[in-house]
Parts: sequence; C-alpha cells; structure tokens
Amino acid sequence: MSDIGISFDGRDPVDVVLAKTAVAVRHDRGAIWLACHLFQREPIVTASVLLSRFPEAEVVLVALSPYVVHPVYIAMAAATLNEFFPGRVSLCLGVGAPADLASAGIETEAPVGTMRDAVEICRALFRGERVRVENERFQVRDRALAAGRLEIPILLAASGPRMLRLAGREADGVVLSAGASAEFVGWCLEQVGVPSTAERFRCHAFVYTAVADEADEALDRVRPLLANLLRGGHHLRNLELAGSDLDQAALSRAIDSGDTSLAESFISNRIVDRHAAAGSPETFRARMAAYRAAGVDNIVLASMRTPEEVDRVLSASRQ
Repeated sequence: MSDIGISFDGRDPVDVVLAKTAVAVRHDRGAIWLACHLFQREPIVTASVLLSRFPEAEVVLVALSPYVVHPVYIAMAAATLNEFFPGRVSLCLGVGAPADLASAGIETEAPVGTMRDAVEICRALFRGERVRVENERFQVRDRALAAGRLEIPILLAASGPRMLRLAGREADGVVLSAGASAEFVGWCLEQVGVPSTAERFRCHAFVYTAVADEADEALDRVRPLLANLLRGGHHLRNLELAGSDLDQAALSRAIDSGDTSLAESFISNRIVDRHAAAGSPETFRARMAAYRAAGVDNIVLASMRTPEEVDRVLSASRQ
C-alpha cells in the first residue's frame, strides 16, 4: 500500500465517485478508502464496482462495525472481494460513528471487548480455521469460510488508550480519525506500544486536506469540517497536546443553534494548521511531512469533494 490514499465518505453521487477514482488511479497514489457511514452509500457494493472498473485500484473497507454487521458477515464480504480481486482488499474494523449508530437505535456496550472478539473472529476465518466462539456478544459454532485461507490485512480504528493498545496487540495497523494533530499521533503510537505484528504494522491517519494558491481559500474549505469534528469531547487530549485553544462548549452551542458563521470563527488559522493539511502547496507538503515525522506511514487524504480537488491535492503531493 502506498504512503498516500484518498477517502470517500459515501456522500458523493456515483458519477463523482467514479470520476474521483479515475483521477486517483491516474496519479497512482494509493488505495481508495471507502467509509461505512450509516444512511450513506454502501461501501462493499462500491468496492466491487471500483475494483472491477479500475484494475489498478486497491480498496480499504473502513470502518465496518460489528455492532451493525456480524463479524462473520464482515469476513465473508472481505473474503469474497479478495477472491475476485486478489491482494487488492484490506479490512478496517471500528465501533462506528456515535451519531450514526444512535440514529439507527444501535447501542455500543463494551466496545473494547466487542472489537477484540471481532478482530479474532475475522483473523481466524481468514486463516481458514473452523471458529468456535460462544459468549454474550457473538456465537460462531464450529464453522469456516468457504473461501479458505486468505491474506487480508486487518486494521483497527482507534483513539482511546485501551482501543489503541488492542490495535497494537491484535491488528496489522491502527487507523486514526481526521482532525488528529501530529502531537496526538505521537501520543497514540505511544499507547499502541510495540505491535505484535511489528514488521508489517502500519499507522494510517485520515487528514482533512485542501490546496489552493490562495492559502485562505484552502483553510476556509476545511474550517467547517474541523468545527463539527473538534467539538467532540474525545478530542480534548488531541487539542491539548497540539496547544490548540478551543472553547468546545461554546463551539457546540453555535453548531447546535445552526450559527455556522459563529462556529467557524472558533476554528482559527492556527487550529487548521495543527489539525489538517491545508493551504498553499508548500504548506500542504510541510504538514504532510509533519505527520510522517510523527509516525504516520500512510496518510489518507479526506474532504476532497470534486475530481478537480483530488487532482490539485495529488499533484501537490508529487512536487
């Protein structure tokens, strides 16, 4: 997998997905990361179309949640894609976006134990083993995948200390969400520790990005995204480590009241600089270098809504 990928969040119409993929393939800049957000486009179907239409493409299914789909079905989907398109599929597991899950009435009890079970079930099935699991979360009664043994990397989306340690013990890589500062990346990797799969373990991080000759234009493009994201309480440590002064409570009130202008005013240029890769081509490349220096092996570029934006960003990454 390349050191750069691009993400699709399921919000784009089909024609835009195809056009953006064509640009990414032309630049030969890594995997397409297909997010699983409830009520948006379904990533497994999208993956099958993109892998079929673009023979050069690789895809990562991210982050499929065992609270939504049983781990057996998750493993089936990844295994079947891999049978049709060998070596071009990776799997990322994650709890899921809290707001999306709540909208579907899905509760997420015991997340660390649930994710541990899900990783172990998928891993054993990919090894071709007959799996026996019997606990309050999952039951698998002496069954194996019809596809047999498969080499499919398993990544884990994580942010809290216990989930990060689980990624280090059980997964082939950790996936950090957008909005992470370089300082927070370093802290996360300290929690991961020395991975059990150290030789192939990789750190992947989603990074909001925009490139424009006029830096303010690029900063303004990611400002509303960071406003919505960084208000979450789980970003407190991220903000503190980056030295980002943000009144999360006031920001939340502005967003809840629908005052987008006020909400965006809380996201200073310095906050954008610390929590994204946006600005002129030179600034963009400097931020990419900072993330790599912090330990990110693969930067997943996010928030590009048009094929033209994808082309501009990927062109800048090559210079």
